[in-house]
Amino acid sequence: MILMIVSGLWLPGVVLAGNAFSGAVRVIDGDTINVGSVRVRLYGIDAPETDQTCKTEQGEVWACGKWVTDQVTTLFGGRTARCAAVTKDKYNRTVARCTVADQDIGHELVSAGLAFAYRKYAQDYVFAEKGAAIRDIGLHASRVQNPSQFRQTRAVGRLPPDRTCPVKGNISNQGTRIYHVPGQHYYERTGIRTERGERWFCSASDAQRAGWRAAKR
Repeated sequence: MILMIVSGLWLPGVVLAGNAFSGAVRVIDGDTINVGSVRVRLYGIDAPETDQTCKTEQGEVWACGKWVTDQVTTLFGGRTARCAAVTKDKYNRTVARCTVADQDIGHELVSAGLAFAYRKYAQDYVFAEKGAAIRDIGLHASRVQNPSQFRQTRAVGRLPPDRTCPVKGNISNQGTRIYHVPGQHYYERTGIRTERGERWFCSASDAQRAGWRAAKR
């Protein structure tokens, strides 16, 4: 493990030079990875959220978001990435172009139908997406809601209808009942979808009595 001090901070497992850095990849979801200790949002691409579902042409619902995350993990998890920072996003993640063994990760994911060109921010991978669509591979073989639209839809339910009951009772894809209290890491990003059985609680003890466990972060 390499340790360097940058602006007075210890950054384990990361080598930095200007806006460039490198480190081992840990996959968070289809377009977000950790490179060493740096949280990276891959530049120019957009992938389904981990809890997002898609439909086959026959109308069967399947967990495409988790599938994408698993595929990206198989392709790049544990390997060394070299990245060039472009900017920061609103979640304070580093938006960066990253390569593994001289392969542009963004291009590889879009070409394989595991992500889409994020046209709102970049045009770099538009032709790669068109190629994947023509070949009908990966996500292009299913009906997929635009990931940004999915996030907007999921955002409904992030604010409590009753401010005295702000605890979020979330249900994971595996069916685990988890509650988040204000101030926790994933609280702001968690939306409550009552149609799935998720609900609001007035306190952590209320959630515990109902069978929910505390979020780890």
